[in-house]
Amino acid sequence: MNLFKDLKWNNLRPFLIGLFVCLSCSQLLSKPPNIVLIMADDLGFSDLGCYGSEIKTPNLDRLANNGLKFTQFYNTAKCHSSRVSLLTGLYCDQAGGSELSRGATIAEVLKPAGYSTLMTGKWHLNKEPTNFGFQKYWGHLSGATNFFTGDNSFRLNGKEWPIPKTLNGKPFYTTNAITDFALQFLSEDKVKQDSNPFFLYIAYNAPHYPLHAPRTEVEKYKGFYDQGWDSVREKRYQKQLKLKLLPNKYKLSPRATHVPAWKGIKESEKRWEAARMEVYAAMVDIIDQNVGRLLTDLKKRQVLDNTLFLFCADNGGCPFERTKGRNLAPWDPKSYWTYDASWAQVSNTPFRLYKQNQHEGGISSPLIVHWPKGLNTKEGQVTHQPAHLIDFMATFVELSSAKYPKKIKSRIIEPLEGKSLVPIFNGEMRKAHKNLYFRFGSDRALRQGNWKLVSAKGGKWELYNLENDRTELNNLADKFPDQVSSMKAKWFSIAKNKERLNEKQLKPVKNELKKLSFRKDTSYQL
Repeated sequence: MNLFKDLKWNNLRPFLIGLFVCLSCSQLLSKPPNIVLIMADDLGFSDLGCYGSEIKTPNLDRLANNGLKFTQFYNTAKCHSSRVSLLTGLYCDQAGGSELSRGATIAEVLKPAGYSTLMTGKWHLNKEPTNFGFQKYWGHLSGATNFFTGDNSFRLNGKEWPIPKTLNGKPFYTTNAITDFALQFLSEDKVKQDSNPFFLYIAYNAPHYPLHAPRTEVEKYKGFYDQGWDSVREKRYQKQLKLKLLPNKYKLSPRATHVPAWKGIKESEKRWEAARMEVYAAMVDIIDQNVGRLLTDLKKRQVLDNTLFLFCADNGGCPFERTKGRNLAPWDPKSYWTYDASWAQVSNTPFRLYKQNQHEGGISSPLIVHWPKGLNTKEGQVTHQPAHLIDFMATFVELSSAKYPKKIKSRIIEPLEGKSLVPIFNGEMRKAHKNLYFRFGSDRALRQGNWKLVSAKGGKWELYNLENDRTELNNLADKFPDQVSSMKAKWFSIAKNKERLNEKQLKPVKNELKKLSFRKDTSYQL
């Protein structure tokens, strides 16, 4: 008996429709995710609400509360080197530095796998994104720019782009424009649920100096910082404990000796100090507002559920006092404010040191991961598994089934250094990096398991057990000299053989701790 011969068409039709729907659903579920990767600039570990801050970041907080937060996610402590590692899955000099002469970018790897490759924001490397696999790009090639008037490095798809006074009916402001063009690119590509996947890399220049923000945004934070850095830092630390970002055994690092007590500076200076932190907070707030704009657009396009959305930063808070035009308001394009080590230490709560340093304050940043269809973790889960910017490439290669190349044109590509984050996304313990290597200038570090070896500005090696002492308060170098010796040898091996550093960069550290000082102006003290 032939079952299908005996069935009438009306009876068979629902079966075939159901089969078609099931096959369609299967194809949809197997579709590689869209990827949105956002990097903020000079944003410290504690600068988001969901990482302890008083700054209003409701959109990022919502992503974190519905997604996954990392507490031990590492960058390279510097703008350009973090961008190299993010893009290539390699350490900076291993990839050939700013020239990317030995590295492939995420865009170059995902494009052959069927992804649209889009970028907006800060580049800060050689040539342009359109030379490295990005089909569309708008932003500035410089490391920093005037947020109101820009500079002559702005490009749109490889062509010079003059800065207008207004954009889309509003006064030009770089952070908003970065999102404007991201939304424009998604619109031009007609992104929707059944379209090809896209990779969108957004590199906000905020809150990197100069501290510029519209007056209305700055005034939202008026009075927030009159209490001073000591009080704000303590409150952030207590909030981090409450949020379970840190265990109680990690003590708040003490105020650095080069940072004066708030009560010990002149009353005439307190208003100035509070004012510049108000601007910094406004810049972070504006980033969050723009993240909200992007999320709204992705929801309208019905693609948010299958979009892997990641938010990170390139280094910790910046300690360098480079203010010019202190008498000018921060919404005046001629102004050039920065904040210094005092507020940078707040940004990096609870850790020590800053941008450029390889202590935890310099290399620890937030990482928020949101992906409704792909994360198999509890909503709002916190992971303490260590990870690094170099892990993004391996993650995207796995999820996209792309092929990591051995050669691109004349570039011989280094083997991939990073490890996929997918096991962590699945709620599993992944096999950790045997070594995590760090260097910028004369600052160095190596992490092996819970051991961390670190040197600041060429000073004597310090050794910490991060399981018990993530804030690096108890130097164990004299107690465990053999551990120092073996880790030091490994650092030099990686620096010489993988990074190909020159003799000057491979100089031994000094036999004494370097005295560190970042504040230049001592007139603040009573």
